[in-house]
Amino acid sequence: MRIAFDAKRITHNATGLGNYSRFVVNGLSRYFPENDYLLFSPSQGHDHLRQQIESSPSVHYHLPEMFHHRKLRSFWRSYWVSKTLQERGIDLFHGLSNELPLNIRSSKVPSIVTIHDLIFLRYPEFYKPIDRAIYKYKFKKACTDATHVVAVSESTKRDVISFFGIDERKISVVYQGCNPVFGIAASEESRIRVIQKYALDEPFILYVGSIESRKNLLVAVKAMKRLQSGIRLVAIGRETAYTKSVRTYIHANGLSNKVSILNNVPFEDLPVFYQMAKVFVYPSLFEGFGIPLLEALSARVPVIGATGSCLEEAGGPGSLYFNPSNSDQLSSYITQILNDSELAGRMVSDGLVHLQKFQPETLSSQMISLYREICRTSF
Repeated sequence: MRIAFDAKRITHNATGLGNYSRFVVNGLSRYFPENDYLLFSPSQGHDHLRQQIESSPSVHYHLPEMFHHRKLRSFWRSYWVSKTLQERGIDLFHGLSNELPLNIRSSKVPSIVTIHDLIFLRYPEFYKPIDRAIYKYKFKKACTDATHVVAVSESTKRDVISFFGIDERKISVVYQGCNPVFGIAASEESRIRVIQKYALDEPFILYVGSIESRKNLLVAVKAMKRLQSGIRLVAIGRETAYTKSVRTYIHANGLSNKVSILNNVPFEDLPVFYQMAKVFVYPSLFEGFGIPLLEALSARVPVIGATGSCLEEAGGPGSLYFNPSNSDQLSSYITQILNDSELAGRMVSDGLVHLQKFQPETLSSQMISLYREICRTSF
């Protein structure tokens, strides 16, 4: 098969949609190298992101070639790509990040779109009106035009059905895995370096994610008020305006010695943080999936997630889940784990079993089987 991808996120996005896109392509090229994988990107993007695509003779980049295509890259991605698909004998086009070329049907090439979440419809207050309107138009059109839709979780599948009225028979759930580096034991030298670099002088609870309202870090900070001394919350993530309200609460409640907020932490330090944490907490109000939970499970850390979206799918039955508005419940769960080594050990063991669902070869096999089925039934 000759499979084309919208690769803008591969070459331009360091996290989130970029990680997903690179995960899909790397898995397919590694386990199914007999196919050709063409990555359509509006520009070269960033060298360090392109280098994260594993070198393989089955992977090829396709960039705008004509002068007017290079000058109008967004237009090229939204419209002109479709014409190129037929010219290059493409069997299937996969939009990896919620959208497809707006005229994809004119190409007569079967298409798949991956929908990650519809948070902008569930929590519209977190988005600008113009952004909501654009997302709704693009995402719904992609779902309608696509031959098939991939949802990254059962929760997202339910939202695609509910908000867009898409037939559930047209939707398949294929999960994403996480970078295997989180499961590779960090060296003692790395641990010492991170401890000294970030002044980690006591055991800590870990949170990793943007510091924004939807991620709900404040409830984890509130939970720290009830916890024993000698344990700290370390929150790692990009700061937003919401961070100010979190810091205000920290100072007003005398928690400066119990909460640390870190940003610009390089990726190579993250696995060390995970592996040194006593507990990982993820109080987000709503997610499309929840990769940080997989990262924590890989690092052999007990996980506590919030109810209300898809985190039970990511964290599995061995993790604990709390009402995201209830800081007392969260602090109670943290205390149980810290005081019960048998419980903590069981959560880690159950997490490793759950992770088997998210192995790259397993997920790549599911994706390639879907590709074959779509190609078989579309002609």
